[in-house]
Amino acid sequence: MNVKIVDQVQGELREAAWTLYSEAFADLNALAVQRHLMYRHEFDDVMGDARIAKYLCLDTDDTVRGLSIYTNELDAVPLISPAYFERRWPAHYAEGRIWYCGFVATQADSRAATAFGELVTQMYLTAAAQNGLIALDFCNRTDEVRHMARVVRLMLHRLSGDVKAQRIDEQQYWLYEFPTAA
Repeated sequence: MNVKIVDQVQGELREAAWTLYSEAFADLNALAVQRHLMYRHEFDDVMGDARIAKYLCLDTDDTVRGLSIYTNELDAVPLISPAYFERRWPAHYAEGRIWYCGFVATQADSRAATAFGELVTQMYLTAAAQNGLIALDFCNRTDEVRHMARVVRLMLHRLSGDVKAQRIDEQQYWLYEFPTAA
């Protein structure tokens, strides 16, 4: 497998990328409070936005095995606050050295771990070349089931020899019931 980094994904490749992406995240819609699957028009907007790099993990026959999106133009990511990053890491922010990974999706098959590793490696190399920071998010369910925080930290440690990880924010969702009120 190899990783190809492109500014835009179009045509048949976009269709293959949509299929992979939607299959990878569809189940989370029923397992997490916040929607993790973009609507098709949102996905198409991201695939056409040159500010967001698309990392395509391709098999030897050019089959899309993995896809991630990555940018250091934080205003291109709709649900994050660039001002937060600017306040916390002003020098990195001013120099465009904060990278945000919007998602990593892989096919659910025996090659998933390889594709995931290839994508993480390439994104790490992009940020590391600039002494940058990498931010990402995942829901609690994904962390509980797939141990994502630990897995990514271990992968980055193997790549860099030294990595410091910190939880930078957390959002909670609460539900209040009134079983005896009626």
